[in-house]
Amino acid sequence: MAESEPLLSRVRGGRGRDCPAGVPACRSVQVGPGPAARWDLCFDQAVVFIEDAIQYRSINHRMDAGSMWLYRWYYSYMSQWFLSFIIFLILSLAFIETPSSLTSTSDVRYRSKPWNPPCGLTESIEGLCLLVFAADLSVKSYLVGWAQFRKSLWLLAYLVVLVASLLDWMVSLGLICQEPLRLRRLLRPFFLLQNSSMMKKTLKCIRWSLPEMASVVLLLTLHLCVFAMFGMLLFTGDKQDDGQDRERLTYFRNLPEALTSLLVLLTTANNPDVMVPAYSKNRAYSIFFIVFTLIGSLFLMNLLTAIIYNQFRGYLLKSFQASLFRKRLGTRAAYEVLSSAAEGAGVKAQDLLQVLQKVQVDSTRKQAIMERVRSHGSGLLSADEFQKLFNEFDRRVTKEVFLVRDSDVLPRDRDDFILGIFNCVFVLYYLAEMLLKVFALGLLGYLSYPSNAFDGLLTVILLVLEISTLAVYGFPHRGWKPEMKGLLSLWDMVRLANMLIVFRFLRIIPSMKLMAVVASTILDLIRNMRAFGGILVVVYYVFAIIGLNLFRGVIVAPPGNGSLGPYNGSAPCGSYEQLEYWANNFDDFAAALVTLWDVMVVNNWQVFLDAYQRLSGPWSKVYFVLWWLMSSVIWVNLFLALILENFLHKWDRRGHLQSLSGDLEATYEISTVDLLFREVLEEPTEEELMEKLKHHPHLRLCR
Repeated sequence: MAESEPLLSRVRGGRGRDCPAGVPACRSVQVGPGPAARWDLCFDQAVVFIEDAIQYRSINHRMDAGSMWLYRWYYSYMSQWFLSFIIFLILSLAFIETPSSLTSTSDVRYRSKPWNPPCGLTESIEGLCLLVFAADLSVKSYLVGWAQFRKSLWLLAYLVVLVASLLDWMVSLGLICQEPLRLRRLLRPFFLLQNSSMMKKTLKCIRWSLPEMASVVLLLTLHLCVFAMFGMLLFTGDKQDDGQDRERLTYFRNLPEALTSLLVLLTTANNPDVMVPAYSKNRAYSIFFIVFTLIGSLFLMNLLTAIIYNQFRGYLLKSFQASLFRKRLGTRAAYEVLSSAAEGAGVKAQDLLQVLQKVQVDSTRKQAIMERVRSHGSGLLSADEFQKLFNEFDRRVTKEVFLVRDSDVLPRDRDDFILGIFNCVFVLYYLAEMLLKVFALGLLGYLSYPSNAFDGLLTVILLVLEISTLAVYGFPHRGWKPEMKGLLSLWDMVRLANMLIVFRFLRIIPSMKLMAVVASTILDLIRNMRAFGGILVVVYYVFAIIGLNLFRGVIVAPPGNGSLGPYNGSAPCGSYEQLEYWANNFDDFAAALVTLWDVMVVNNWQVFLDAYQRLSGPWSKVYFVLWWLMSSVIWVNLFLALILENFLHKWDRRGHLQSLSGDLEATYEISTVDLLFREVLEEPTEEELMEKLKHHPHLRLCR
């Protein structure tokens, strides 16, 4: 079926709106045998536009009937779930590919020989995944059209990454899985990035923020160099000054050692160790380290945080502004398509109801907007009224119900016998409480409150545990200690029941207003952090693969004396060997992830710097310093920036609601966009929307 330019004149009889001269395509739309088919196409296009608006998707895709069916199928829940599963599957291959992570421990002293899959097993799975990605790229390319495909850098990069992965995959098969390096493993995280619009926006924000970050990082580098050279001059190593000599030999032997020592001090990981030798000899030396820490850690690092917050907030604001524009553009396109079929300048309410029936969206929101449409009557909806109706999709209704029970206060854990008795008492009380609520509210009313549903499930679990205990052991008497039966002993079951009862204390959080604000902010933060979490997964994955190729096999099992190399006496205190960090290595993918996590926390990260420098050479420091910059400096600061945005806007929003209602416990409505930048986002004008619609590559509308 040819691509159409729909509904530019009346399709259900009566007087229509003719297109102006010079737009011949408006009068030459061929869609099926008659007006009925054109009317169905109009509805389908409106449905697609509304779904695009809800999901903040671009509307620049093909709009003929066949393409719209393919488009809706592609973005259906099952298709997207399947694509997400394929992405998860190809990323998970790193855990079972050679070198496999399928061992109980990564400690080189106790690790058994891992099972490695035969050649062709993981390659077959990866080949199927790549075929799915090829089909995914083909569908996307067809839907947007060749002109839009050439303009999309992400789609072009998708094609390049896919071709490179397929070529590297064929090389692996040709070499019977004996290739020294698999480049396609570094490219796999791209499939995760390109499938998430929020991750793309977040990555773009990070890229835009990099110049400002680089200026502060350059200042930090200058700060390190100046103090490193000054330290080398200060600690000259006078033979008559043991403290000074130990300081020089340990931390300021040469420029690379001095830079490393001060870089670690910048993270406070080796404080006050780096200062102790000189400080023990003369307390005046402490001034050098205190001034360095004040300037570096307390001033420059916090300045970096402030700059990242300011820059990221500005660029993230632009992303949300673009998302808002997409949403308004989608709803306006739906209005224009539907209004072209109405008798006057507007959309009939019954037509909109018919369209909403087909829209794939949360049923609660759909019912809410449909009720608002029904309340409008049978008149025509103007563009402004039409837009305001769809603001309902921005909102999510949150009901806070606070239940405080004195029974949540548990007795002290004196002995297992008393706890067993209290278990029975509490379970009976909770069961009676649940049954009374079900009787008073009905089952549906009882389950409508999340806290009640949680308590009911927990009560049932506790009741099953108590019945199982009595059935297996009978009622215990003091001093009787039965042997293990089944999966859990009697006392293990009692302790499990106690832990579940203690878990009920979480219900106290909503009853404290300030704590409720913090708790709800954390929940909102988790929802908004999915894009950040995805980018962190990408960074971890790439650095783990690089570390696997650079440092695999560097850490070897120690001989009997606990040293990495030949016998050289006892290991120095605080070294990799003395601390027994043998499990922190890059011998498999899972171990590499944990090692990177330990370095990101920067506690004792100088131990890794020293060990891998001795075993791999000084160039290994570049890898760990880059990882520290990416994880501990850039990503953690961006994370803090998002926390501040969520908390400050949530706090302001709550304060505004409290001033209106006087009670934080009332039901309130929060827009997901309002949570961050709704107060400062600018609504697009009608001229901007119509100008954008006029340049739609696959649709022409006339007013």
